[in-house]
This record gives sequence, C-alpha cells and structure tokens, in this order.
Amino acid sequence: MTAETDHDLTREPVAAHEPSPRSGSIALVLLVAAGLVAVAVGLMTLGRAQAQPYILGILAVLAMVGLFNLFAFAAGIIRFADRNLDDPVMGRIADHAFDGLAVTDPRGHVVYSNAAYLTLTGAAGPQDVRPVERVFIGNPDVSEAVFRLLKAAREGKRQQEEVRISGNHGSQGRWLRMRVRPLGTGKRETRYAVWSIADITRDRERQEDVFQELQHAIEYLDHAPCGFFSVNPAGELAYVNATLANWLDYDLAEIGSGGLKLTDIVSGDGASLLTAIVAVPGEVKTEVFDIDLRMRTGKTMPVRLYHKLAFGADGAPGPSRTLVISRARDERSDPDRAAEVRFMRFFDHTPMAIATVDRGGNVVRANARYAKLGQALGLDSASKSIFRAVNSRDRHLLIAAINQAAEGQADVAPVEVALEGTRERWGQFFVTPVDAAENDAEVAIVHMLETTERRALENQINQSQKMETVGQLAGGIAHDFNNVLSAIMMANDFLLNAHKPTDPSFQDIMQIKQNATRAATLVRQLLAFSRRQTLRPQVLDLGDALSDLAMLLRRLIGEKVKHETIHGRDLWPVKVDVSQFEQVIVNLAVNARDAMPDGGKLIIRTANVTTEEAARLAYKGMPAADYVRIEVADTGPGIPADIRDKIFEPFFSTKEVGKGTGLGLSTVYGIVKQTGGFIYVDSEPGQGTSFHIFLPRHHAEPEVQVEQPAPVVGASNGAAKEAGSVADAKPRTDLTGQGTILLVEDEEGLRALNARGLRSRGYTVVEAENGVEALEVLEEQSGGIDLVVSDVVMPEMDGPTLLKAMREKNPDIKFIFVSGYAEDAFEKSLPEGQQFDFLPKPFTLSQLVAAVKETMAKAG
Repeated sequence: MTAETDHDLTREPVAAHEPSPRSGSIALVLLVAAGLVAVAVGLMTLGRAQAQPYILGILAVLAMVGLFNLFAFAAGIIRFADRNLDDPVMGRIADHAFDGLAVTDPRGHVVYSNAAYLTLTGAAGPQDVRPVERVFIGNPDVSEAVFRLLKAAREGKRQQEEVRISGNHGSQGRWLRMRVRPLGTGKRETRYAVWSIADITRDRERQEDVFQELQHAIEYLDHAPCGFFSVNPAGELAYVNATLANWLDYDLAEIGSGGLKLTDIVSGDGASLLTAIVAVPGEVKTEVFDIDLRMRTGKTMPVRLYHKLAFGADGAPGPSRTLVISRARDERSDPDRAAEVRFMRFFDHTPMAIATVDRGGNVVRANARYAKLGQALGLDSASKSIFRAVNSRDRHLLIAAINQAAEGQADVAPVEVALEGTRERWGQFFVTPVDAAENDAEVAIVHMLETTERRALENQINQSQKMETVGQLAGGIAHDFNNVLSAIMMANDFLLNAHKPTDPSFQDIMQIKQNATRAATLVRQLLAFSRRQTLRPQVLDLGDALSDLAMLLRRLIGEKVKHETIHGRDLWPVKVDVSQFEQVIVNLAVNARDAMPDGGKLIIRTANVTTEEAARLAYKGMPAADYVRIEVADTGPGIPADIRDKIFEPFFSTKEVGKGTGLGLSTVYGIVKQTGGFIYVDSEPGQGTSFHIFLPRHHAEPEVQVEQPAPVVGASNGAAKEAGSVADAKPRTDLTGQGTILLVEDEEGLRALNARGLRSRGYTVVEAENGVEALEVLEEQSGGIDLVVSDVVMPEMDGPTLLKAMREKNPDIKFIFVSGYAEDAFEKSLPEGQQFDFLPKPFTLSQLVAAVKETMAKAG
C-alpha cells in the first residue's frame, strides 16, 4: 500500500454530494403577501356572485402550486434550509480536525470527509476519496481489524482498533488508531457511520522508550548485589528481585504469580516485626531489622532489612520497599558481626517474648515473639507500654515487679497474670534489672511465657480427676444401693400380691413402692453420671425421635412455654440408647421450663455438622469429625458466668431445697459422654441459654445387629412422674413358666426373695452362694440346668469366670447376668463370642420373671 507521510492539512474539505447553493429574500415574501391582500380587497368590492369565479380560480392556482411543491420536496428538488449546516463554526471544527473524519452512508459510500482523512488515506484529491475498507484492502496486518470495524458499523455499534501500517521502500511504518460509531441515535442516523483515523506513531514511540527505560531499571535492580522485595498490606510478595530469589533458591516466575507470602520467606516470628510498625497517617517510616530468611530448602540465612513503609492519610499502609543485605559472609569474615548475628538469632527465635522497658513500662526494643504477641492481643505495636498487654485487674502486679527492678532489686519474683484480649489468656512475666550504667533508658528486661494452654490443661486434669473420683464413689454407692433396693422392691411385690387394694395397709405398701422406684431412679442417675450404666444403643433418626417426644414435651413444659422444633435437612443417623436420649431431652426441657416461670420459648434445632465445620467451632476437647447437633435453647434469664462451669457437677442446684436433686444436668452429661458425644452450654445473663449436643455420625456396618430394648429409665427433677410410665399402660401378660433355674447370688436375703419369686411362677429353682458352689450344684443336678441367673461380682469366683467354666461343660447353657454395675464393666473380661443376657439391678419381680421367660424361649 502506498501512503503519503506528510500531514498537509491545507486542503479544502470535500463532500461527495454537495447540495446546490440556495438563496432567499424576505422582500419577495412580503411582495407576494401584499399581492394576495390586494387581490382579496379587490374581490371584496365586487358582488358575491361576480367574485365567486375569481375566488375559485385563485384557489385552484394556489392548490396547483402547493401540490407541485410537495412533489418537488419529496423528489428532493426542493429542500428546507438547515441553519446548523450553514453554521461556519461547526463546519470548520470538523473540516480542520487533526484526526481524519469520514461519514459513510448505508451502502458504504463516503458522503463526507475532511482534509486530514484525505492525507491519512493517501487520497490525491476529493475525487479520489475512498472508504476505509478500500484504502487498506489487501493489507494482511490490517484486514482483521477492518473486518471487525465494518461489522460494528453495520450493527450500529462503537468499535476501536489500533493497527500498524508497514512502510514502503524502507520508509518507517506508522501506527493508526481507527474508530467507528453511528452518526446519531435516531433510526435513520444509525445507518450512517462516522469513521475517524488518527496517527499515533509518536505516542507509540514514546511508550516504547519509556518501556525500554523501565526494562533497563528492572534489569539493574534485578542484578544488584543486594536483595529487594515489596510486600503488599495483605502480606503477599508483590515483587522480588533476581538476586534475592537466587539467594532463597526460588523461581522468579513462581514469585511473580503471587504464590508466596512474607511468612513463607521469613523464619520464625520475624514477619511480625515488619507488620508491627506504628501507623502514622501521611508519614513514611524506615526501620532496620536483623532477622533470618528461610530458603526453599528450609535452611536460614541472616540478613539485615531496611524496611520502608508509607502510610496514607487514613493510616493504611501501602506496599513496602525493603532492601535486603546478606550477613552470611559476616559470620566468616568478621568475628564481631558474627557474634551480633548469633545474638539476634537467639533473641528473635526464642520461644519467649522478650522486651526491654523503661521506668514507665514503655518498650524500648522487643523480639519477634513479643511483636507477634502484641498483634494477637490487639496492641498497636511493640513500642507501646508493656502494661497494655496485661488485664487491668492484674496490671498492678507487673507494675510492682518492674518498680522493684528499677530500684536495683536482683531477685524479682515472677508474676502470672491475665493477658488483655477478647478471650481468656494467661502469661508469666520474669523481670530482670538492667545495670543503669549501661543504659539509662532501659531499667529491666522482661521475659514473658504464655501459660494459657498449661493452665487450661491443669484445670482440665483437676476437673477430670474430681469427676473421676466422684464417679467412682457414685458407682460404688450405686452398686450397693442396687442390691438393697432389689431386695426392697422384690419384698414389696410379694406384699402387693398378698394384699388387696381394699386392705388398709395397701396404700402404705404402694407408698413404699413409689419411694423405692424414686430411689432406683436416683441410683440410675448416679450411674449415668459415672458413665457406668447399661446402654442398649440402636441406630436412630433424630428427627423421628424428637417428633415422637413432641406431645410429651408440650405436656411437661405447660401452656406458658411455647415449644418449637426446627429439623435440619437430611440428618445423618446416630447410634444411641433411645430411652437415655429421651431422658436427656426431657431433662433439658424441664430445666428450661423451670427457668421460665412466667413463660417463654423453648426451641429444639437439629443439623448436620461436617468435619470442617466442627474444626471451625473449635470446642474444647471435641475432635474434628462428622456430628449431628441437637440444640436446646430457651429465652430464660440465662446462667451467670460464675456458676456456668459448675452446672454439670452432681448435686449442684440453684433451685430451692426439695425442688431438685441436682442430678439432672450431671445425668445429661454422663449419658452424652457415655454415648461418645459432647455437650456444651452457651449462655449470657438476660439472653437465654443454649445447650449444644454433638452426637457422632453413625456409619452403617455390613452386618445387621439385633438390638435389645433397654429398661425405661425415669427422668430427673420430677419429669418421670409427669411423663407417666409407658409400661403401666400395657396389658398384663402371662409370666409363668417351667424349667430348672440355677440362681447364683452372694446376698442371702436377695437370693431368697428372687428364688421365692421364680418358684411362685412355676419354675424349679436351685440356689448357690457363689461360682464355686454353682459348679458343684451343676455336677450334682441330675436333671440338668435350663438357665443360670448369676450375679457378676461374687467372692471366690465371679460371674464371667463361672460362665466360662460352665460353657466348657455345657456349651448350650443359657445365662442371665444381674448386677448393680453396668454391663460394660465386666464385658471385657468375657471370652469372645459368648452369648448372655443382662438384667440391671434394681429390678421388680415382674421384670425378673419376664427376662427369665424371654431367655428360656430363645433357641439353644
């Protein structure tokens, strides 16, 4: 393509279809108007009949003239003058514009072009003007851009392209910026396109010069004998020069992609020193730090940083400018520098926070660990008062220690104080005096070691030991009580069978039964707290279980308390003891009701908690895993902070004497823990209380296990009495049977009552005091033994040992263990694969004979 290189803008603009000049005169218009008026006056002097032909003739002439003008205007012969087209200012702006301008009609013909357009397209004159696509036709460097511009012109859109035109015969090429847009917004105007062409060669040359200079500057900086990096406020490395990347054994491409952060290349807590600079709006600060950088291989190198940071008007930091001087050579060449490097390494990498302070407690200098601690506590920087790191209630202890050091006292006792912050944290401060002759500004060196985890662990161990001790005591007491209660309940059943409801003493006997049942409930709660009760877990859908409890809960909480259950979607299955789970919900609901005597709202929510969500919750002692959460929330007055940690302790109660046993929440705690779950409480005074129960998700096993229903355990705090007994509503069944039963029990009175009860139901009973005697009876019994009912804990030979010995003689013999301890307490001592049934003490006569009949009916 041939293009002119000079910009001759002296040519006159040209239009492809130039309209003929038009002239007009106001005098002519006035003359025609005067003639028409004269004719009208003349016609008025004539009569109506005489003037009518003349009037019709004049109207006909005027109609012919008007019709001719309409046809002439439609054909384009006559045009109305547009004042804007004749505006000399508007015309000259377009005609003499520096950029080339052209207007094309819907067919692509140029209807207007200015002088600059002729020059830029190489047109010899107005008759040689061509549209853009014809000017650059055949040029492969421009064809694609022109095609996109033409497409935009047809669609009435805006488009811009920058192209490079190669020069001919060794001449230098040019850069052109081409734009296209519709002429206007109207329907007709959008069919016309306005093209503009601008020569941007000089601008491109300037940009290339600047780019070359920038490339040279970057090259100089990259290969400087020192390192350089820039870090943004988010802690990401925005730039690292080649020297520093080579020192750290990193690839520049990896760093440039934003893959590294400041903490990736700084060893230990050194990054905290760089981010702890005090923000002063509008100022630029330069700090010097001696730290270690971490290489890709994990090795460290000592460096000195000149860290420059500018702050905006709002105090927000901008990207840093950091010069890095390697001090690795100093360790080999200069002993003094080597000693300084070693000291800075000890100072910054110690696990203790170290700071030197003046008499007012202001920090003069501090190590990286102290800077990190200050950020964690929400302090501005390491240059503030050290007292701000301590909670106000314990601040006087640290002030006294620093004052002692300032007075020269050598042995200052360490102080353990609460740290400032949103959560509870503790730290131990060791204060050492500094010789005043060395430095008048520094009076003491303060070493601080955070003891939060240690104190939490100590508290956890103390609490665990206390709960374990109480649990052992409760479990032992419960076992002894179960033996006594079994005898009472069995004798009471005999009395009830011997007396009719009309007897005067019948009510007294019923009172004994009710109190014995209540005592048995308390014993079960002790076992639940000590986690030594017998559980019969089964796979459960919590949504269905809570729906079944809804009616019972409404009756328990009364009309003043509104109950709402919000079920989560697609709840995972859990494996729990149904009756024990119901007791947990009932106990929490009753406690919530008692906390809202004037009415309120009880909300039960369920939801799945994934492993990631459990990790974010960060509850103490709960590992990250899949759980199903049950939240029981009320709108009561809340729990004060001073008693919140005591609510799960046994016999702790805030209720009046006689209105609670203090075992409700401890029972809940024991059941949840024995099930493998976790329970936590969130409460603020005046904002209600929420109990969060996390039960582990149950994953289905390939084998199907037949679960046995557990005996109904009464709820605490009077809930059992209010809920009623499901068993009492069942019709009486036939509990008589036949067969020989070997009854092994070391408690003589209880053994006699159990034997009497079984004989009353038709069974033949053989008694034995312990396991050794039971084996002798088994040898002597000629007719054989159909069933053995044995206690677990006995002198000379316990129940599991007896089971093993009898199964060696008779593998098919059936066994029922009865005990005041939980089944789990002795299950581990049994041989693998042994089958037996278990009946927890205390039990009634009907429960004993029902268990015997059910076991006798099983296939051998």
